[in-house]
Amino acid sequence: MSLASEVERARKNVVTDGYDMSLGELINLYRDGELIIDPAFQRLFRWDDERKTRFIESLLLGIPIPSIFVFQNDDGVWELIDGLQRVSTILQLTGDLQGDRAKDLGPLKLGATRFLPSLQGKLWAETKRGSGDSLDKILQIEIKRARIRVEILKSESDSSAKYELFQRLNTGGVRLSEQEVRNSIAISINPKFYDWLIERSQNSSFVRSTRQTKKALESQTGVELVLRFFAFTNIDYVRGLDVNEYLDDALYKLASDKKFDLKKQGEIFDQTFKILDEALGKSAFQRWDGSAFKGQFLMSNFEVLSTGVAKNLAALKKMNSIKRNKFIVQKAKGIRDNQTFTKYSGAGISGPQRLTNLLPIAKDFLKP
Repeated sequence: MSLASEVERARKNVVTDGYDMSLGELINLYRDGELIIDPAFQRLFRWDDERKTRFIESLLLGIPIPSIFVFQNDDGVWELIDGLQRVSTILQLTGDLQGDRAKDLGPLKLGATRFLPSLQGKLWAETKRGSGDSLDKILQIEIKRARIRVEILKSESDSSAKYELFQRLNTGGVRLSEQEVRNSIAISINPKFYDWLIERSQNSSFVRSTRQTKKALESQTGVELVLRFFAFTNIDYVRGLDVNEYLDDALYKLASDKKFDLKKQGEIFDQTFKILDEALGKSAFQRWDGSAFKGQFLMSNFEVLSTGVAKNLAALKKMNSIKRNKFIVQKAKGIRDNQTFTKYSGAGISGPQRLTNLLPIAKDFLKP
């Protein structure tokens, strides 16, 4: 098939529309249940009050704001794909934001800005009559009349199109990280699966062996390692595929697969990292320098050792703990003696090169 034919076929999978509307109209759609922000997405509502204030300042100053993207379902209801921070900030300001997150956040109190120092302490509604701490009525009207472009992905589009669009809109720059985008997609596809990933990332053996800091746990960076583990053990890696594209595809497949056994897979994960933790603890994925395990966490070691243990779990569990621990330690020390590992784990090796060559050796390398 020619490139032109591929482009034509792919375009047919995405049906779009769009128009400008006022923020007041957007608020009314939300109130009427015609604009849905998945409640689970609000867990990722992470702007601080300073960022929110700057956004409201932009509205008051008439600075154009970026488009939001929605998916129109079969009932005509819009599901927000991109624009969570902006839309949620507006709804929090006006007091229309719903759900538990709204209760946790409370009313939005604005701060002073360089251009508008008198915004300090302002709210949408007065705390008590005559207090003077609310935005003037004329400013409220101006905010509600501010216009925003709404780009609409129609229901006729391919079923995975909204997740693909979300991923493309939210990677790079100062937007969400690759894994934060995946977290958002996981929530949208299958909130239970997302919660399950988070629970695995908090497993004590996993946290210890991967040396997850408190900051890393709070930012959910360990979730990517959890996803990598389940991708490596369940989804075949296509030779040469970009690593992020592979993880994106794996996330979509795992979260969408009703046959993916969370209980069974969770047990495999827990047992794998229990074995690694018991044998190596915090040294599990460090480099052996001939006398001690030292240095930073190494992704290449993680990919081979965790995948190898998982794929040999039954045999390893049959060994007594002393013999098994000795075996795992020997393998962690000797991994650098493996020619394939040495060739494809050093500096200058791309992610696709590494996965293409290291994943296939994991099972045999850890075979008792």
